[in-house]
Amino acid sequence: MGRIIAVTNQKGGVGKTTTAVNLCAALAESGQKTLLVDMDPQGNAATGAGIDPRAVDTSMYQVLLGSAEIAHCIRPTGIEQFDVAPARLEMSGAEIELVSAFSRELKLRHALAAVVDDYDYIFIDCPPSLGLLTVNALSAAVEILVPVQCEYYALEGLGQLLHNVELVRDSLNPALVISAIVMVMYDARTRLAAEVVTDVRRHFGDRVCRVVIPRTVRLSEAPSVGQPVTVYAPTSRGAVAYQELAREIHERGEQAGADGIRAAHDPGSDESREAEQADPADVAPINCEGAHT
Repeated sequence: MGRIIAVTNQKGGVGKTTTAVNLCAALAESGQKTLLVDMDPQGNAATGAGIDPRAVDTSMYQVLLGSAEIAHCIRPTGIEQFDVAPARLEMSGAEIELVSAFSRELKLRHALAAVVDDYDYIFIDCPPSLGLLTVNALSAAVEILVPVQCEYYALEGLGQLLHNVELVRDSLNPALVISAIVMVMYDARTRLAAEVVTDVRRHFGDRVCRVVIPRTVRLSEAPSVGQPVTVYAPTSRGAVAYQELAREIHERGEQAGADGIRAAHDPGSDESREAEQADPADVAPINCEGAHT
């Protein structure tokens, strides 16, 4: 059974899609069969992997509404072992159309059940909100990966995210755990970035990945040509960082993934009720008064 990881953060512009695309590419290049499910109506995950959502006949919109199987939606990318299930702008209407649907929060979980054994990793790129699309992603996933921008107020919204994860665990998905927090857009020239990383590590401990993703020009350019940075500029700092992050996620996540999978089959197990290390009430904006570049 593949590991299902939702990439989410309620703040926009924090590198969710960049992280999802490049992690999938790096894992695929290392021999892991990987699927990226785009749950964001903007469709940027598919575009970043080289697939034009406007050119596909079937998208995640049809899958969620039950008019198509996910196998008919999946498209191969230019990287061997890396597939994408694209989203289109029409996906934004799915939340309204699913309001009256039975088990509307579990549509994605049921769809992925047909392909979960075909992949080593399934990453779900979530929209920057906690609407029905994100709830579907959290209900389907076993793990959550949270990209956190190395800037002021980096923890803003994380307290609410922790609270929402608890709600999903209590009512829909007891196996759900935050298994990794990734610091992204790190600018080594600023004192602020270092202080943000230190503060996030203090709050979340070992769940913060050792690898930090730098802010680079190549990472910004890669989506414009429809390629992961590992293809566009394979020797760049950004590509190397995501390759190292993929190794870390694979190595450190084996035990977490195994625990989560066991919990999925045994909701009463210790793993399924793992306490969050940080209390949502304790997560406050980072105090970097006096920080300078």
